[in-house]
Amino acid sequence: MNKAGELKYVANERARKQEVEESTVPFLNRETVNRETVNRVRRFHQSFPQYEVTPLHSLNKLAGKLGVKKIWVKDESFRFGLNAFKVLGGSYAAGMVLAEKLDREPAQLTFGELNTDAVRAQLGGVTFVTATDGNHGRGIAWAAQQLGQKSVVFMPRGSSETRLANIRKEGADASVTDLNYDDAVRWAGTYAAENNGTLVQDSAWDGYEQIPVWIMQGYCTLIDEALEQIMAEGEGAPTHVFLQAGVGSFAASMLGYLLMQFGEDRPVTVIVEPDEAACIYKSAAAGDGKPHAVEGYMPTIMAGLACGEPSTVAWPLLRDYADLYISCPDYTAASGMRILGNPLEGDPKVISGESGQSGWAY
Repeated sequence: MNKAGELKYVANERARKQEVEESTVPFLNRETVNRETVNRVRRFHQSFPQYEVTPLHSLNKLAGKLGVKKIWVKDESFRFGLNAFKVLGGSYAAGMVLAEKLDREPAQLTFGELNTDAVRAQLGGVTFVTATDGNHGRGIAWAAQQLGQKSVVFMPRGSSETRLANIRKEGADASVTDLNYDDAVRWAGTYAAENNGTLVQDSAWDGYEQIPVWIMQGYCTLIDEALEQIMAEGEGAPTHVFLQAGVGSFAASMLGYLLMQFGEDRPVTVIVEPDEAACIYKSAAAGDGKPHAVEGYMPTIMAGLACGEPSTVAWPLLRDYADLYISCPDYTAASGMRILGNPLEGDPKVISGESGQSGWAY
């Protein structure tokens, strides 16, 4: 590990020793991550009129400068016009909630199936409730509006007024609380229980795991698209994948897909977090196999990753199969944004927020 104020890292020496076929990690259950499920998720997303495959940029000049063969960046700024991948998980989970209430089979899950007056009359209205640092809540609000339902969104203290306004633009009843992220999640759960709402949260804890699993399944559209794009270039599978982590749901989803697709031949997977909210790194560094929380205020510019408690669904997978965990200070996020936004001549320009480029920390 490096001294405070610099990148810190923990290598997982057990990662390549875990037997994927015999895993007891819940998200690796064959009924949870398999080709049939991924295809169903993609069909659902493709059924939205706004769906388009987002770009995969090749940064060939930067790759040459750094002495590697290829560097790819999946650009989610084009996703459904919302500038973030989070809508993939939120929309699929919202769809699954409605399908379950309608007693429909997941295979029937499409935007057209759910966005009808008959369905809304049958359901009598559904209110999706969530807590967010920004993009997850905006995705839930967008999905609810597209499906003709309501949403209530709570944000932690210090949240951006711009992000609050963007969520409200999608029709949500949204507000900034005086709570940190994890306490805002708990408050959202209380509000949902007391107001006949449905909590749609991208974290999991004991007794609340099914909806987070649906969210993680929804994220698989991103990596499925990316691998198709990489293979179309004729370069073969990537050797290393860098994934940002808040509670760990996105990172675990991507890693679960890679394990499904490649097994022991999967790419080396690196988890990256802000040092003010590095709950996955802290849990890995503890070495006891248990999740460990970061408590209190988490003042990082990587606001979308300012989460203090690992998801109970994500942590076992990241614990057993991620290869490296990195905790980075905020100045590396600023550096990463400049690298992507001011590319070497011949490379495409990529505009990214602080959280989205965390894998680029230098």
